[in-house]
Amino acid sequence: MRKTTRYPVEGPNPLWHVYRTVPFLKVMKNFIVIQIGRYTPSMRMKNWLYRTFLRMKIGEKTSFALMAMPDVMFPEKITVGRNSVIGYNTTILTHEYLIDEYRLGEVVIGDEVMIGANCTILPGVTIGDRAVVSAGTLVHKDVPPGSFVGGNPMRIIRGTVPH
Repeated sequence: MRKTTRYPVEGPNPLWHVYRTVPFLKVMKNFIVIQIGRYTPSMRMKNWLYRTFLRMKIGEKTSFALMAMPDVMFPEKITVGRNSVIGYNTTILTHEYLIDEYRLGEVVIGDEVMIGANCTILPGVTIGDRAVVSAGTLVHKDVPPGSFVGGNPMRIIRGTVPH
């Protein structure tokens, strides 16, 4: 089970209450910073933007590919270790709004992790050091260190990746 905190709501679904859960100006600022970062070809500048304005924890030499999308509402709940690669158009979510509740969860991506293109990482997930996530994977549970995973839903393809 993913590590999320559940917040029940009454009445309409939580998206109708969204600005009670996160300030409007924070979302606007985050959206602008993320859009600049998504199109920025400089890894240094992208990491600086994300660390400085979004308060994401990003290790040295980590690369966010073009169009990678950190969570717009709670990016400060994202931690990425050193020398990792976040693939093209990958989305990292730390929130999910459902019908009767919303959930928040940290996303922790270890050191030297390779995440392929077009992945979606759900809230409350930890991806262990040196893991490899195949392109197009829905990461809905923790990924053991050194493993190779893929698919929708995700499954472990190989327990450890050789060096």
